[in-house]
This record gives sequence, C-alpha cells and structure tokens, in this order.
Amino acid sequence: MRSISQIYSDYFSSTAVFSYREDERIFRTRFKRVWFIIFLVLMGVSLLGSTFDIGPNEYHYFIGSLILVNLISAIGLNLLVGFTGLLSLGHAAFMGVGAYTSALLITEFGCPFTLSIFIAGLMAALFGLIVGIPSLRIKGFYLMIATLAFQFVIEYIIIHWDYLTRGIRGIELPTPHFLGISLAKNQAYFLFLFVLAAVLMWGAKNITRSKIGRAFIAIRDNDVSAEIIGISIFRYKILSFAISSFYAGIAGALYASMLRTAIPQDYTFFHSIIFLAMVLVGGMGRLVGTIFGVIFVTLVPVLLDLGLSYLSRVYDPNVTIYLGPVKELVFGGLIILFIIFEPEGLVGIWIRIRDYFKIWPLPYVSE
Repeated sequence: MRSISQIYSDYFSSTAVFSYREDERIFRTRFKRVWFIIFLVLMGVSLLGSTFDIGPNEYHYFIGSLILVNLISAIGLNLLVGFTGLLSLGHAAFMGVGAYTSALLITEFGCPFTLSIFIAGLMAALFGLIVGIPSLRIKGFYLMIATLAFQFVIEYIIIHWDYLTRGIRGIELPTPHFLGISLAKNQAYFLFLFVLAAVLMWGAKNITRSKIGRAFIAIRDNDVSAEIIGISIFRYKILSFAISSFYAGIAGALYASMLRTAIPQDYTFFHSIIFLAMVLVGGMGRLVGTIFGVIFVTLVPVLLDLGLSYLSRVYDPNVTIYLGPVKELVFGGLIILFIIFEPEGLVGIWIRIRDYFKIWPLPYVSE
C-alpha cells in the first residue's frame, strides 16, 4: 500500500525525469504546469470580465502593457548581464535606436507596424554588434564605461539631429494595426504585447538552454577557462550584445507605438539604471526573476503615486509638494535593501516559497 507522501510526490512534487525530452521541458514538473495553467485561467477570466465592464479598465491595461514592454527589454539585459556577465549602462540607448527606427519607417516610408518592429530590433542588434566589439579587450568597470559613452552619444544624436529625429519634439506615430486589427485600445495592445512577450520569453528560455546559453554562462563564470575548453569568447560576447540589443530595440519600438510618440526623454541614462535595477532586484541569471523584478520596479512608483494622490485628497493638496521627493527616496531605498539583504533578488524569495508549498501540507515527502 503506497503512502500519501509517495502518491503526492509522484503526481505533484516529483522532479524525477525518465528521458532527455522530459528533462528539457520548460515546465518540467507538474507543480510548474499546474501554476502556469492557473495563471492562464486567471488571465482569461480577467479579459472576459473586462468585456462586461467588471474587470480591469483601460488604465490597468496601460500599466500591464508598460510591464510587458519593460519585461521584453529587461529579458535582453538579463541575457547580457545576468547570463554572460557583461555590464551595460546603455540599454535605454538601444531602445531609443529601435524606437526611432520604427518611427521613421512608419512615418516616412509607410512601413507596416509589425515589420517596423522587427527591423527596429535588427537595427538595434547592429548597434549592439558595434558596441560589443570592445568587449574582447575590456570587461567589468571599463566595459560599463564604454556602454555609458554609447548611451550619451545616442542621446546627443537623438536630441541634436533635428532633421532626422525632430529633436526634443519627437516623432508622432499613428495608431498601430496588427493584421488589419486596430490596437487603439489599451486592452487590444495589451493582448498583442502579451502574446509577443510570451514568444520572446520562450525564445530567451530556449537560448539559455542551448549551446549558446551554456557558452554565455561559462564566459560569465570564468572567461579564461571557457576559452581554454574551446569556446570562442569574442564570438559569444558579440552575440550576447546583439541578442540583448535586439530585445531592447523591439521593446523601444513597442513603447513608442504604445505612447504614439518617440521622444528622447524616454531613452535616457536614468532609464538604463532602471532596467539594471529590474534585473538586480529580480535576480540576475534567472528569467523568472526578470518577471518579478520588472513587476516590482514598474509598480512601486505607480503605487507610491496613488498613495500620494490619496493623501492629497484626504488631508492636504500640498502633500504632493512636500512628499514628492520622498517617493524617489523610498523607491531607491527599497532597491538598496533588496541588494543588501536579498542578493539573489525576488526570485530567491520565490524559490523558498515554491519549495515550501511543493510539499505542503505534508511535513516531508518520502523518497
């Protein structure tokens, strides 16, 4: 007679695999598959509820779209920083390249929205190849300075090349369409981004499990040892920059279309720091951690703004003036606390919670 613990282990918490195909599955355990199904069901219920005006409104879908755009960009940065170990402070510049490439293709050449996104990613990847060339000779702090220089060069070009980029005025974009369907409403744009983000996340996951991903990790852990065993350091560093920039370029194009404008204020050095914070808070080298980090860093300022708005309505309208700077202090303090007390990021907390509930309510699982 099998015990309850054995049955529970076999059908829910077991991580045993019996073939290479099972070992290579993205959702390897029943625990992961069950929670993924629950997530999809909740998403379906949310979308169905909004159809009958009992679910999320357009503002909620806008915030959701913002999270998805940031997620696409942060995935690319995590592949570069977390998996390959190459520091970058110019990620927002690659987004700017993608945003303005897409904007110019749409407004000047009448390029379809979806095609402009793909070309924007390729153009950003080309710039990534150029920026990644110094990574053969320099790394660490010096590479970070090189990417920072690229950030400022792109900012200068966007602002001062008025003939092409229209300077600080930016480029206005029309309503995007996908396969003839208008994406004017935030709900429609959110659905489009959700599918695209899922595809890009799936692609990044497969990259990390492939020969390329293993080479990235080897370079991150010890590039000298990686070169000794036959890994082409320069080739994979350049490839990491190209893939990371490709994701950033797509995210930049999507962000510009979401706002219906491409302006230089959206792709500054400050935004590069924000994306790096997303990766650090979520957990470097973990794609799931990227999701947690993006949600946290995106929602905290929104929640702080809502809190200040509530206090200004209830107590004093001048509260926003007095406590406005405190918002940035709280936001920065939370990031510092995570880096100090939880160096593995939010994904470390998630792993501990997941491992606990994997055997809950049983005190242990029999082998």
